[in-house]
Amino acid sequence: MKFAVGYQLPGEDTEPIVEVIEEYRDHIAEVYFPWADMPSGRAPLATMHGYTDWSTQRALERDLVRLREMGIKLDLLFNAACYGGRAISEWLENQVRSVLDYAEAGVGGVDIATTTSPFVARTIKKHHPEVEVRASINMKIGTIKGMEYLADVFDSYHVQREFNRDLDYIRELRAWADEQGKKLIMLANSGCMIHCSGQAFHDNMVAHEAEIDECINVRDWSAHTCWRFLQDPANRVCVLQNTWVRPEDIHHYEDLFPVVKLATRMHARPRAVIDAYVNRRYRGNLLDLMEPGFGPVFAPQAIDNTLFPEDWFGRTSTCDRRCHACGYCRSEEHTSELEVLRLVMVDFGAPAFTAPER
Repeated sequence: MKFAVGYQLPGEDTEPIVEVIEEYRDHIAEVYFPWADMPSGRAPLATMHGYTDWSTQRALERDLVRLREMGIKLDLLFNAACYGGRAISEWLENQVRSVLDYAEAGVGGVDIATTTSPFVARTIKKHHPEVEVRASINMKIGTIKGMEYLADVFDSYHVQREFNRDLDYIRELRAWADEQGKKLIMLANSGCMIHCSGQAFHDNMVAHEAEIDECINVRDWSAHTCWRFLQDPANRVCVLQNTWVRPEDIHHYEDLFPVVKLATRMHARPRAVIDAYVNRRYRGNLLDLMEPGFGPVFAPQAIDNTLFPEDWFGRTSTCDRRCHACGYCRSEEHTSELEVLRLVMVDFGAPAFTAPER
């Protein structure tokens, strides 16, 4: 098993992500990245309020060349949740083609393109058939039927993260993928809430972030469902019921996923995330490995990753996932089950993250 990690632009006060990747290069198969001034699953890299820092494009290309020289595959993201009125246009087709053509000439091409758009997938298949086309995690494809419907345009699929802890079910998906010559990828450290009812709203908001930033937005309401929900301490047990897999448990997936994705594009400490999963252990606040991490919500308490009970993975990977009817994670006096949340919560110091401003 190797890992796919997200690219970050070098900053004045941060360690260059390429330096980290080079140190762990034997364990990293892929690096995923957006083009500098295009919408993706995160905010555009280069532009803010109409001002584009074109030096970011040069930095990106320089780093991509270096990564390719390391033998690491390049995964270009076209994974915005919405492309507006141009969603099936010749304009978007030409834009995708131009980026891929330029990448081929400038950095030796890309190996993979990850997208949320069947139209973009079709465009890549038509004009750059040598590129592996991958379905984004944001498509929430988690069934054989879902993969079948788009098998003509996708070569690989991020498995819907809600199924991360159901190994028997993943084996069914893997058997189909093997028969069809497809690949499966897992995202290991998502902090997002399981079955989040606000995801579609949030993903669309991110796709239009450049427009939203130019509006006078309401200040007294958080658009992030998770941050609002977790303000109530009674709801914080839900973090344990999410889709992340601890570094100590990642070995259970060795025969299921040749590549596991780590969310590091916006992470404050990508080295810590990569090191934890490469070495299969982490001593610290588990929230600090996730993206998003909810350290500010839990502060001054944290989730000590070393205090999880020995049966944690066995229980959470074989349960019926009817969390509303189970007391294993829930910290309540009336339950006779093990109260995991109470066991792992400690006073742990300052968190690594701050909540989103919007």
